[in-house]
Amino acid sequence: MKTRVLSKALMFGALLSMLAGLAVADVKPAPDGWAYQLPHYLMSPFCPGRTIADCSSPQAESLRLWMIVQEAGGRTRADVEEELIAKYGDVMRPAPRSDGFGAVAYLFPVVAFLAGGVFIAFYLQRQTQARRAEVGSTHAAPTAQLPLEPELERIIDEEPVEER
Repeated sequence: MKTRVLSKALMFGALLSMLAGLAVADVKPAPDGWAYQLPHYLMSPFCPGRTIADCSSPQAESLRLWMIVQEAGGRTRADVEEELIAKYGDVMRPAPRSDGFGAVAYLFPVVAFLAGGVFIAFYLQRQTQARRAEVGSTHAAPTAQLPLEPELERIIDEEPVEER
């Protein structure tokens, strides 16, 4: 009976030392594995505006480690990505969806650019028509001269005329 208790204690101690070694070990994914690439792609639900790789929160670190475990377990990147988006929502997507309401994010800049172009074309057309009408009215009689101010006429008359 003593040997049984002793063997169980030794197995328990060995198990504890293995778990402690795993917890202390600095586990890094292979640079070519998807578990290393995915945190640079998905946005962090814990640090708004940052990717999971750039987020310094402990939750993001545990999420990165979870991805490593999932890759080591044989899951595909698409499965893990779907699970994360299902759990945390569309906030993890790096770009909005191109269907439904997310399509507005892609269509609005195009529509705004085209509307601005139409507005500028309309504005410039009106300005050039107004300018043509103004120029046309002043040059209606090419031989006619507009009257000068009396002071300006007096100065011109007093200047000597040079002959060529």
